[in-house]
Amino acid sequence: MSLKGALGNILGRFDKYLLHQLLMLFGLFSLILVLVFWVNKAVILLDRLMGDGQSITTFLQVTTLGLPSLISDVLPITAFIAAVFAINRMSSESELVVVQATGYSPWRLARPVLVFGILVTLMVASLTHALAPLAQRELSLRSAEISRDITAKLLTEGSFVHPIKGVTFYVREIPPSGELFDIYLSDNRTDGVRRNFLARRALIVKEDDGPVLLMFDGESHEYDRVSKKLSVTTFKSFAYGLGGFLNTTSTSQRALRAISTYEMMTSRSAVLTETGEDPAEMRKTIHDRTAKALLSIVAPLIGFAGLIVGGFSRFGLWRQIFLSFALLIFVKSIDSVGISATRRDPNDWPQLYMAVGAGLLITAALLWYSANPNVFRKKLPKTKAETSQ
Repeated sequence: MSLKGALGNILGRFDKYLLHQLLMLFGLFSLILVLVFWVNKAVILLDRLMGDGQSITTFLQVTTLGLPSLISDVLPITAFIAAVFAINRMSSESELVVVQATGYSPWRLARPVLVFGILVTLMVASLTHALAPLAQRELSLRSAEISRDITAKLLTEGSFVHPIKGVTFYVREIPPSGELFDIYLSDNRTDGVRRNFLARRALIVKEDDGPVLLMFDGESHEYDRVSKKLSVTTFKSFAYGLGGFLNTTSTSQRALRAISTYEMMTSRSAVLTETGEDPAEMRKTIHDRTAKALLSIVAPLIGFAGLIVGGFSRFGLWRQIFLSFALLIFVKSIDSVGISATRRDPNDWPQLYMAVGAGLLITAALLWYSANPNVFRKKLPKTKAETSQ
C-alpha cells in the first residue's frame, strides 16, 4: 500500500484538508527561507572563491553541496511557521470554530498536525542520516582540491594575493600564452629571514613534488633581521618550489560528520579505525542526528497548540502567536544546552532528547488546557434564587 493510500485510511476529510494546507505552506516557506539563507552564505563564499581565482562552476558545486545541511536546519523552522500560519488563517475565517462545533476536541484537531510533523521528520532524517554526510564528504574533497589549486590562487593580474600566511605574490600581466610578466614574490615564513624575488617573466610547471615557479631575468633579495644584512643575487633562471603553498592534509580519512549513519551502524569497527574516534563520540553523532530530526515533530505541534489554546477572538491570535514563538525559543534553548553538554562529554547523549521531551510535554499541557478551559477558574457562588430552587 502506498503512503498516500495509508494516509487516506487514517485521516478524515478535515484532516486531509488541514494537511494539504500545511504541506503547501511548508513548501512555500521552505523555498523562501532556503533561498534567503543560501544567498546570504553564497555571497560570502562567492567573494572568497572568486578572490582565489576559482570559476563560477566551482562556486556552484560548493554551494550546492552545502544545501542538504542548510535544508535540514531550515525545515523544522518552516514547519513551525506553516502550522502557525495555517491555524491563524483558519481561526480568522472561523473554520476552526465550525469544526470544533461539530465535536472535534483539541486532541482530535492535532492529528493532522502530528502526521505533518512525522512527514517533515522523515525528510529531515533522510537529510541528517544520509544525504548531508555524503554531501559533506564531497565538500571536503572539493575544498581540498581548491586548496591544492595553486595556479588559481596565484594567477590574478594586477593584484597582491596571499595564498598562505607569510607569502605575497603579484603578477602584472598574464597573456594567453600562459607566461607571467613582471612578478613579485615575498616569502616571510622563516623566522628572522625575509626573501623577495623579482623577475621579468615566469612560468608555472608541474613536477612530481608539486608545482614549480620558473623565473627568468630577475633577482632575489634576502634580508637577515638579526644581522641587518641584505643579500642581493641576480639570476638568468631560478626554480622556486610551490609545494609548501599546498594543503597537504590527507583527504582519505573521513570525519564522522562525513559518514552516513547506516555505515556507522553496519561497519562500526572500520569507521572507528578510519576516524580515530571512540565509540561514545560515534554514538553521540547518531543520537544528535536523530534528535535533530525529531524536533520537526515538536515544532509544528507547539505552533498548533499555542494557537489553539486561545480559542476564537475577533481581534486575532497575536498573543497566542507570540506565546508559540516564545515556547519554540524555550525548546531550542534546551536543545542548545543538551548539545553543549554532549560536546563536553559524549556519554551525556540522552540530554540531546531533552528538547524533544520538553516540547511534547508543553504540547500535551496546552492541548489538555484547551480541552478543559475552565479547570483553573473559580466557581461563582450560587445566588439566592438558585439556592431556593
